[in-house]
Amino acid sequence: MEQIKKALNESALIRWLVLLLVSISMAANYYFYDALSPLKQYMGEYLGFSSADYGIFISAYSFPNVFLAMAVLGGIITDRLGIRITGTTFLVLMVFGSFFTAYGASDYFNGGGIGYGFCQSFFPGWSPALKVMFLGYFLFGLGAETSIVVITKIVVKWFKGKEIALALGINLAIARLGAAMSLIITPALASPDWTTPIWFGMLLLSISFLLFMFYVLVDLKLDRQRKIDVMEEDKFRIADITELLVNKSYIFIALLCVTFYSAVFPFIKYAPDLLHNKFGLPLSRASTITSMVYFGTILFTPLFGWFADNKGKSASIMIFGSVLLILVHLSLSLTMITPYIPMFILGVAFSLIPAAMWPAVAKIVEESRLGTAYGLMFSIQNLGLWAFPILIGMVLDRSNPGVTADLVAKGEAVFNYTNPVLMLATLGILGLVFALLLRREDKTSGYGLELPNRQESV
Repeated sequence: MEQIKKALNESALIRWLVLLLVSISMAANYYFYDALSPLKQYMGEYLGFSSADYGIFISAYSFPNVFLAMAVLGGIITDRLGIRITGTTFLVLMVFGSFFTAYGASDYFNGGGIGYGFCQSFFPGWSPALKVMFLGYFLFGLGAETSIVVITKIVVKWFKGKEIALALGINLAIARLGAAMSLIITPALASPDWTTPIWFGMLLLSISFLLFMFYVLVDLKLDRQRKIDVMEEDKFRIADITELLVNKSYIFIALLCVTFYSAVFPFIKYAPDLLHNKFGLPLSRASTITSMVYFGTILFTPLFGWFADNKGKSASIMIFGSVLLILVHLSLSLTMITPYIPMFILGVAFSLIPAAMWPAVAKIVEESRLGTAYGLMFSIQNLGLWAFPILIGMVLDRSNPGVTADLVAKGEAVFNYTNPVLMLATLGILGLVFALLLRREDKTSGYGLELPNRQESV
């Protein structure tokens, strides 16, 4: 009789199957986010994008999360309406966004297709392709960040008090497998039609939406077992945000989050082009080397998550990861050391900090407010993800006057990436400062960030 009443999340098999299901949805999200990285030169050749134009397009992802505060609003919505309604809504936005991104790049649209004339009638400083692709990436970003909040909260819901850091680590590992595969598959799909990888990304997002619908049924059954009424349990209060903003531990984690991710994700958007220009590598090989960052996380994030679950030391792990990040950017900007080494080290750094950071938030914030907490962190993070692709593009153009994608394609010039990458190294230094402050604060806060995450059974 006791076995029959056992909740679904008490079954290890179902718990891990749920993790696999939602992680696939997140992997499709990450796939599409990075599928555009190897296409920078194609956008310059076929659409006339400058480096600054490319940076503006990439920044569209974070625009709604910065200027509309959608990541934090999405977190609030998640806490208020629950993960099922919120996840479904924002995954739909991702599918629509991927469609417009692909359509704006297509030969049909740029040959005068539906909407082309209208797009020529306003904002003449931007090409029609840039406008529609910006809209598409805007919608994708509008859905993507909130969907990450939703999936993170799902993992916490099913694993809190169990293997939470390991589960979050595996979730990130699967997601980054999607990102890594996009860097390998995109160059292969780009011939003969360079827009094929974008359409393929849209297909994966559509499949992931259907898989999430299956998860919704499982989650509904769990809540009925636990007799949870989300609409009654999770009412948002303004105090939820103000309490977070006066919590020093949370603030240091959020600031570390924005500096760390700003030094990684915008860099990856330019990394294939950087390796192509600095080391003379073919774009396909440069993209494959860039994918090493993600393959490193696939192995190491679950490993470091297991360590944080069983041994603790989350704040110390974040310090070490920040140091590695600084070394990577200094190496790539100031030396000609083979790129395999810094890319591998970046994969280790990119495993250390997330494996410690996201479970640490679950120690600081109660479960019913985690959507708001993660959403606020993603909004702060997106300040960097919006600003730094633009800054990198501007610094790149100004550091390379007269250099264009056409000249690079002909082998008549190269982009010098020294100044943009040095700029990212300063973010690593700031991240190190925030990680040190977090460890100091943990000694007085009582949250136990240096203690193991896993609760012993009694």
